[in-house]
Amino acid sequence: MREQRRALFDSVAELYDAARQGYPAEIVDAVVANAAVGRGGAVLEIGCGTGQLTRQLAGRALNLTAIDIGPAIVEVARRNVTDPAVRFQVCSFEDFAGRGPFDLIVSATAFHWIDPGVGLAKAARLLRPGGWLALLVTGERYPEPLGSRLRELWMRYSRQRSGWSGQPAWLTELRDSGLFGTPVEVSHTRALRLPAETVIDVEQTRATFLSYTERDQEGFTADLQALVTPGSHIDLLQETFLAMAPAAT
Repeated sequence: MREQRRALFDSVAELYDAARQGYPAEIVDAVVANAAVGRGGAVLEIGCGTGQLTRQLAGRALNLTAIDIGPAIVEVARRNVTDPAVRFQVCSFEDFAGRGPFDLIVSATAFHWIDPGVGLAKAARLLRPGGWLALLVTGERYPEPLGSRLRELWMRYSRQRSGWSGQPAWLTELRDSGLFGTPVEVSHTRALRLPAETVIDVEQTRATFLSYTERDQEGFTADLQALVTPGSHIDLLQETFLAMAPAAT
């Protein structure tokens, strides 16, 4: 299921690019500062998508390689990021043939798509001793009653009795694998005001939605549209979590 769903984003590359928000500048700055990566530093971004994070890393004189499995997604990223120091490659992290060593490997809202038997171990091999792995996750917290009604909508169309909750699946392994030092963990919340139509687009670019049948996609969209007022704006919170740790020496 993981391998099937992670390929679905390529079918909505343009919508993904238009709807998905970037990452807080404070978090991106913290990644670069904690890793102490300077001019010419070798950086690998896993799962670059259409370049939401790549754009924020570009222009820092980094030697940046950005990979993603979707050719359409990567084509949009190339259009968005014109920094000649950034190189894009269409491939999975599992199949990535680069040897490194890298000073920093970063992945934003993508590391959970990697085979857990490969992800951390391969990242540790590709990093120089003391090089850093930085993993980010982000999500939207909607105001009530929209938040609760939207969760109910996801549960109904996904045929689930309870929603997902808890920490990223990779976090415990990052802490306990022995491949990395003690993680630096940072949480960040920022307020956003988005058009209702953009909120609908965000929800339509989630892998769960993309995995639905056409009939369920249409039903979900209609039910979501009924929860918001067309032409209105929605005040929400973007919650971002960063965990980064140095490779063991």
